[in-house]
Amino acid sequence: MKIPSYLKKGDTVAIVCTARKFFPEEAQPAIDLLKSWGLEVKLGRTIGLDSCQLGGTDKERILDFQEMMDDDDVKAIWCARGGYGTVRIVDSLDFTKFKKHPKWVIGFSDVTVLHSHIHNMKVATLHGIMPFTVPRTEEISKETLRKALFGEKLKYEVPAKGYEIEGKASGQLVGGNLSILYSLLGSKSSIDTKDKILFIEDLDEYLYHVDRMMYNLKRNGYFEGLKGLVVGGMTDMHDNEIPFGQNEVGIILAIAKEYKIPVCFYFPAGHVKDNRALILGSSVDLEVTKDKITLEFKP
Repeated sequence: MKIPSYLKKGDTVAIVCTARKFFPEEAQPAIDLLKSWGLEVKLGRTIGLDSCQLGGTDKERILDFQEMMDDDDVKAIWCARGGYGTVRIVDSLDFTKFKKHPKWVIGFSDVTVLHSHIHNMKVATLHGIMPFTVPRTEEISKETLRKALFGEKLKYEVPAKGYEIEGKASGQLVGGNLSILYSLLGSKSSIDTKDKILFIEDLDEYLYHVDRMMYNLKRNGYFEGLKGLVVGGMTDMHDNEIPFGQNEVGIILAIAKEYKIPVCFYFPAGHVKDNRALILGSSVDLEVTKDKITLEFKP
């Protein structure tokens, strides 16, 4: 797995739209944050564009992302926000230069399309806060993004919630948004999870659909040979008038317990205020006990 070069003061970070629209005034908190770390900022041409709910037409978003991938002065690409739209452009991007000289691609939610697609090129990416979420995210989340970008040690120890399956595991961390992983099944962007640790999170889903997605991942072999499962925020889940009968924990455990792997819930990552940076593609050690969850990224 190729790890992109870590940043140093004076490096340039590009902010672009791959999905939903985002405007220059919204970008200012993110610009201020990057500059406080000693970094320079380049706003993409898509910032301020409005094509329905998207940050420009597909062609405009393709050209903007391509330009930032091919720009030697840009050391990281920070996707402005999620929503929907990244899948519409991913197959039109030329990653030839990127694969030879990878740079950090940062974001979460809909950016899972890029995380998964790039993972299959054996290049690490960074799951973390986006410019849209900077104003309302916790300081610890911002600091973990800084640490990840500058190559500082990342080790998380958080309290267990009481639903866990205890155990230890080591492997590459992969994954992202559950709905996006589900939508990529059968495509060239779908990931191989064998001997890896899978991270999933989601927002605003019905419980029956969480069950449907988990079973589809299972039928596609996502849990065969999996070393561990880290469940992040499962935020604003919904039920129908006739209750499904299980919450998100019960749905996930019903499948995961078959595989005798460590499982933890509500890890601080995803659509939550405490959205800590995760280096996808990095080797990690996971330990789940009745009291705490430890996730340590290896150099």
